[in-house]
Amino acid sequence: MVKGLIKRIGDWERETRAYYNTDLSTPENRRRAHIYNLWFDHAVLRKFWTNFWPVAPGVYRSNQPTHARFVKLKAMGIRSVLNLRGAAGAAHYLVEEESCRELGLTLVNCTLHARFAAPREDILAVIRAFREIEKPFVMHCKSGADRAGFASVLYLHVIEGRPLSEARKQLGLKYLHMSFSRTGILGFILDRYEARNAESPISFEDWVATEYDQQQMQDAFEVERKPWF
Repeated sequence: MVKGLIKRIGDWERETRAYYNTDLSTPENRRRAHIYNLWFDHAVLRKFWTNFWPVAPGVYRSNQPTHARFVKLKAMGIRSVLNLRGAAGAAHYLVEEESCRELGLTLVNCTLHARFAAPREDILAVIRAFREIEKPFVMHCKSGADRAGFASVLYLHVIEGRPLSEARKQLGLKYLHMSFSRTGILGFILDRYEARNAESPISFEDWVATEYDQQQMQDAFEVERKPWF
């Protein structure tokens, strides 16, 4: 009985999300997409809380910007936006795409996961994007805590050549990253790389390209860290 109730609630939540998570093709769809972004994607919080921080010269991190914040970013000289949430066609992405197009910002899309180990190809794609994107740029995920933090570590370590111990400060409570949750997989990946690099030096990028295994990493994390939620 309880399981059935939980399933019905889950089904209702998914159906409601899908109803509001629409394209922008009509005024009604735009209204529904606005509601989705505001409440389901939590843009109501991001009107006041930006989690916006400098990472390196010409490089910034943030949570998902609203259109008003894209306007401010443009005014401060930002030229490019690195979206770490992927380009799957959700309402938040369609609004972002439209904002960047209207403001003349170059939008670059990559995909990282906050609560699961990312595929090798996705991590390498972020590193490639760093080498190709025009500065100044801002990178963002949804909250700016986890994926943006992991990507900031990669930027400082791989691109800037900073020690990993220094770069890892980008994944911390200051940015609301909670390592004891499932998002701790991001730090766990870095832990595994550090241990491997201590055995014999290998760059992070080469390690990901030749030795990193997404499923093995996720399985080891679940067993060794036992995340709280």
